[in-house]
This record gives sequence, structure tokens and C-alpha cells, in this order.
Amino acid sequence: MRRQYILTHLLSNKWLAYLLAAVFLICAMVIGISIGTVSVPISYIIKIIGQEAFRLPIRDQIDPMYTNIVMNIRLPRVILAGLIGASLAIAGAAFQGLLRNPLADPYTLGVSSGASVGAVVTLFFQISLPVIGLFTLPLLSIAASFVTIFVVLLFARKIDRSMKVETIILTGIIFSSFLGAFISLMIALTGDELRQIIGWLLGSVSMRGWDYINIMLPFFIIGSLLLLFSARELNAMSFGEEQAQHLGVNVQKRKMLVLSAGSILTGAAVAVSGTIGFVGLVIPHLIRILWGPDHKHLLPLSILIGGGFLILADLVSRTVIAPTELPIGVITALIGAPVFAAILVRKRGERR
Repeated sequence: MRRQYILTHLLSNKWLAYLLAAVFLICAMVIGISIGTVSVPISYIIKIIGQEAFRLPIRDQIDPMYTNIVMNIRLPRVILAGLIGASLAIAGAAFQGLLRNPLADPYTLGVSSGASVGAVVTLFFQISLPVIGLFTLPLLSIAASFVTIFVVLLFARKIDRSMKVETIILTGIIFSSFLGAFISLMIALTGDELRQIIGWLLGSVSMRGWDYINIMLPFFIIGSLLLLFSARELNAMSFGEEQAQHLGVNVQKRKMLVLSAGSILTGAAVAVSGTIGFVGLVIPHLIRILWGPDHKHLLPLSILIGGGFLILADLVSRTVIAPTELPIGVITALIGAPVFAAILVRKRGERR
């Protein structure tokens, strides 16, 4: 009994929660950079990043091969995986609070399907826009995600001017199903590009360098800040829209803001990595179990733990059957589905 009390007291300490989450993220990053076909000692990683990123006067000479591996291959891959995991986790936490639905995640509103359609169309027709060239795929994916959320919200408003949560969820499911069918049609019609399209849809951060980080980072910062500044309103709206209105929350305005911010994060993540499921579903659930539902802490903790989780998932995807890489979406599904099932069983047991 005393051990349980001590454990509960420690977990209720929010500063300890942030410390543990930050340590988890840093350890995940270091392990992700260190482990691979060529192992890089942790001392080398510290010296290389100190020399190259912070221009510290470190005199030790390090093999240029290790410098190239860290700075040009693994560090950008780890950072990108962290940004994607953080984006999906915080968007999932926000959607679950806004929609008051534990099964809500960044894909509930069809944003992921919309971004996937943009990517599949780009690959199918081999579209390459002038000037941006290589970045045609991610930019068109992001654009398609914005169009999708706009159409979903417009359609939901036509059905119900008050845009109740149930209406938004059902509208998102309808559009997600329709866009999924469209993707299947494109795959059925494709030829030589089939493997490339399937690989992209399964999710990966392989062969994506600093340029992809530069593409995603502004969207991550904007979307995350919008959600973090909406934490108080999300707490109020998690008790119901009428209760939130009584507390002085402009429900319609805040709902649009949260939906837009979550769509920015999800669209950007899907654009650069493909479809990666369960991160936005499982991570917020685990954090709620450990540290409670307060969005003031739930959202930033989701960023830290979601980022670390996807870094480790990517590490598993590229090492479990090396030198062949598995799609990261397969790893997150294999990990996320059993964990989420265990969470549901636990919650059902608590209700009895």
C-alpha cells in the first residue's frame, strides 16, 4: 500500500513528469544516432555535434566517416522522426480533448487521407512543379490536407450550423472512407509506381535530410503553439460545449482553431513521412493514465514522449532485419495496437 502511495505521489509531480519525458526523448535521440550498420560511440556523437552544430573548440580529431554518418544521415533522420511523432501525438491529444472521444486521433477528420491523396496523385502523374522540384510531393500533400479539412468543416456546417462534435466526427469518417477508396483506385490503376506508392503509404523517414526538416519545422512550430495556447479552452471543452460556453469560451472560434492547428500538424507529418498510425491514439492515452487529463501538461508531454516514441520505432524499423528496412508505419501498428487494446481492457476493468 505504501509503495503504491509513493508511486502515485511521484507520478503526480508534474516537474518529475517533464524531467522523465525529456530524459526519454534525449536517450531516444542518442540511441537512434548511435545504433545502425556502423555503430557510433556516444562520446563521438557529443563531440561531433559540439563541433559541427555549436562550433565548440574541441581539439580531438574524429574520423570524417563518423561525422558524415551523424550529421548527414542519422541526426536529420532522428530529428525528423521526433518532429513527426511530436506532431501526431499533440494533435491526437488535442482532438481527443476537443471531440471528447478516446478513439479520436489525427486521422479522424480525414486529414491524413487527404494528404495521402495529394501524394498519390503526385506520384501517379509524376508531377514536378517548377522551382520547388524535389519538394513537390510534400508541398502538394500539405495543400491537399488543408483542402480536405476545409471541405470537411464546410460540409459539417451545411449539415449542422452549430457544428456539433458528432457531426464533425461522422463527416470526417465519410470523407476518410471516400478518399481511401480513391487511393485504392489510384493504386489499382498504377503500374511501375506501385511499389513507390505503397512504400510511401506505409510510412518512412528514410532518405530524408535537412531539407525535409526545414519544410516541416515551421508547420510544427505554428501548429504546436496554437494548441499549447488553447490548453485552458480544451480543458473546458472536454466537459462539453455548453459547459465551456458558460465558462466564457468562444466554442465555435476555438473549435476551428484547434481543428486547423491539428490539421496543420497532421498534414505536415503525413506529407514528409507517409501514413503513420497509432502514435496520436496511444501516446495521449498513456500520458493521461500516468499524469492526468490536464491539457496544460498533456500537450507538452505528448510532444516529448511522442517524439521519443517515434524515434525508437524508426530505430526498430531499420535495425530489426538490417540491412532491409521495414516501413515505420508497420512498427507503430505492431506496437500501438496491442498497447491500445491493453488500455481499453484496463479501462473496462476499472468501470466494473
